[in-house]
Amino acid sequence: MVGVNYTRTSVARYYAQICATVLIACGTLVCIPSLSAQDTVRQPGAVYDSAAKKEKFGPAPKRDLNGVWEPAEGAGEGIHANGAGDMPSDGKPEHELPFTPEGRAAFLANKPTFGVTMVPSALTNDPMPGCDPQGFPRIVLHNFRTSRIIQTPQNMVMLYEFNKKWRVIWTDGRQLPKDPQNPTWGSPDPAESRWWGYSVGKWVDDYTFTAESNGFTEGTWLDNAGRPHSDMMHVIETYKRTDSDHVLMTITVDDPKYYTKPWKAVTLKLRLQKPGFDIHEMECVPSETARYNKLFGNPAAGIENGK
Repeated sequence: MVGVNYTRTSVARYYAQICATVLIACGTLVCIPSLSAQDTVRQPGAVYDSAAKKEKFGPAPKRDLNGVWEPAEGAGEGIHANGAGDMPSDGKPEHELPFTPEGRAAFLANKPTFGVTMVPSALTNDPMPGCDPQGFPRIVLHNFRTSRIIQTPQNMVMLYEFNKKWRVIWTDGRQLPKDPQNPTWGSPDPAESRWWGYSVGKWVDDYTFTAESNGFTEGTWLDNAGRPHSDMMHVIETYKRTDSDHVLMTITVDDPKYYTKPWKAVTLKLRLQKPGFDIHEMECVPSETARYNKLFGNPAAGIENGK
């Protein structure tokens, strides 16, 4: 099978590759190219379910998430340009989020480059292209690539390929900060909101691990379509080990300030890779973002470079 391979690359180069294809095919930045079955986005050396439909798997190990994980059907399954995978910003009534009035106002103030409120990239106020931290859960809801979970008696360490980020889910019995607007683990730590929040987790049975997070800074977006969150956001993660080679991951957003009820943002099946699987670099590079804007973003918006 012929694949689209991403080895050492950057976020800006990734977008430039997409937009170059769009400009050639459409003469505009409004449409997005679709990938055929022969052009499955692949990580070099990764094993996907799509390549072996009749494969048989062993039983799930108990209380074990250790390993390198990849979206089971192909790397493209974790790329959600138009917003959270289960609730994309596509104009369909069933994907309309349950905004509060304050939440809708915050959404309309954002200017994403994808989704129903998209603008040309030169006019966006998305903090991520400038290489601000994307934070959690956007790391999962936007461009979830290869990840690694390191499980210890005290915590789960989550490593992400996209921008080479990591976060910790504590499993040592501590509780989430009681005040999400002034979060702290307690003395001597000062109260501070965080890009990646504060996270705790536990096994609810031998095959299901759940985590909860709060204490987020408001300086991030939820996804690529400009969905906002407030400092009251509470995120619930579930990782269900279904067999020897798979985990089913779900992310639910609960933010009473911006949404009238919790909503499930993404459901993604992950496949275990070999222990020696190499996680490639995919960095946000300011100089390449500037080059992308010069070659694509500014001309598409009718902006002269440097003005």
